[in-house]
Amino acid sequence: MDEEENSIHRILDAQEPVVKELVRGEVEHGVLIPLKTTLELRDDYVTARVLITRTPLKTANPAIMMLRELLSEEVVKCFPHLRRCAKPCDLPAHLKAQFMNESQQSRQIHTGKSNWIYIIAGPESMLNVEEVKQELAKLEGMEGEEVFIRSIPVPMVAPASQVQAAMWSQQFWPAVYRKNNPLGPHPSMIARSTDEINDDAAIWMSLAHQVAHQSQDGGFGEAMGACVIQREEDKTTIVALAGDARWCQRGKCGPEGNPMAHCVMRAISMVAQKLVRCENRQTQTNPTPILEYECFQDKPMLEDERKVFELEHPSPDGYLCHGLEMYLTHEPCVMCSMAILHSRMGKVVFRHRMPLTGGLSAEDRGCGHPSLGGADGGRGLGLFWRRELNWSLIAWEWESGGCMRPLEVDKAIHA
Repeated sequence: MDEEENSIHRILDAQEPVVKELVRGEVEHGVLIPLKTTLELRDDYVTARVLITRTPLKTANPAIMMLRELLSEEVVKCFPHLRRCAKPCDLPAHLKAQFMNESQQSRQIHTGKSNWIYIIAGPESMLNVEEVKQELAKLEGMEGEEVFIRSIPVPMVAPASQVQAAMWSQQFWPAVYRKNNPLGPHPSMIARSTDEINDDAAIWMSLAHQVAHQSQDGGFGEAMGACVIQREEDKTTIVALAGDARWCQRGKCGPEGNPMAHCVMRAISMVAQKLVRCENRQTQTNPTPILEYECFQDKPMLEDERKVFELEHPSPDGYLCHGLEMYLTHEPCVMCSMAILHSRMGKVVFRHRMPLTGGLSAEDRGCGHPSLGGADGGRGLGLFWRRELNWSLIAWEWESGGCMRPLEVDKAIHA
C-alpha cells in the first residue's frame, strides 16, 4: 500500500462511524480545479474616459487639492488601480509621442529631466472642462501658462495580475497591481479553501457516486448524486445524502422528469427538514403538510439516504445550508445552481461538467465541444461568483485519480 492509499485510509478512519459504514468501494485522491469566473474568462473589459492635466511639480499638491474640491472623495477613489500622477517618462509611448509633438513647450517638458508632472483630474463625464481650466489657471506656477487638458481612455476595473498591470501601463496609463483579484475570489482564499477540503474530498465524492448508482439501479432517476457536509474546526460531519429521483413518478411528470427531484434540490430539502425537525422538537409541535403531490420527493428512498437523514443536524440554529459543502457527481443545472446560492452553501465540488446545461461553469456552453456536434448552449453563466447576485461561493471541478469510473449521462440533460 503506497503513501497516498495510507493517507486516504487514515482520513477515512478518522471519520464518524456512519461515514465509515457508508463508504464501501475504493477511495482515491483526485485533483481539485478551481472554477474561473465569467469576468476572468472574458477578454473584453470596460473602459471610461478621464481628463488628465499637467502642472509643475511644485504645483501638483495644490492642483490635486483643488480637484478634490470639484469631485467627491468617492469619485476620487474610484480608480485605485491607476496612479494619480505620472512623470512624462512614465507615460505610454503613444501618449508621449502625441504630447511631445503638440508644441514647443511640450517638447521641452518631455526632454531631459522634467519638472512637470501629469495628473488624472477625474472622469470626463463628471467634470466641466472650462471650470477645471479656470481653477488650474489660478494656481501658483500656472500663471500665463496654457492649461493642458486632454481626454484618454482607461480601464474601469483593476488588473488581475502583474502582467496585466504592465500591459495596461503601456496601453492606457500607469497601472498598479495590488495583489487582489477584482474579477473573482482572491487567490489566497482559493488556495486556503483548496487545502481545507483536499484531503477528504474523495470520500464525499465517493458517497455521491454511490447514491447516484443506487438511484439509477432502483429506477428512481439518473445516475446523479449529492453529498452535503459541515466542516468546523477540522471536524467534518455528513449532513445529507441524496440521489436523483426525477423518474420516481413518471405518470405525473413531463418528458424530462420531475425537476424538483434533482439530487441538489433533494439534498437541500433534506437539510431543511432536519432543521424543521429540531425546531418542532423544541416547540413540541409536529404539523403535517397537506399536499396533493409531493413534488420534491425529499423523503429518503435509499437505505444510505435514510441512515444520513436520521442523524441530527450538527448546527440546528444556522440558516439552511450556510457555510456547508456540497459534493456532486455532475455540474448542477441553472435552477439547482441558484438553489445552492439561495441556500447559502459555502463550497461546491462537482465531477462531471454539463457543457450544455450547467450553471456554475463560466466557459461558453457546448460551443466547440467535440462530442456535441456543434450544439451551442450560449455563454457560460458562472453563477457561483457573480457581482449582481447577493451570495457567492467557491467552486471546483474534481478529477478522479482513476479508480472511480465516469457516470455517463446525456450531455443535454439538466442535472
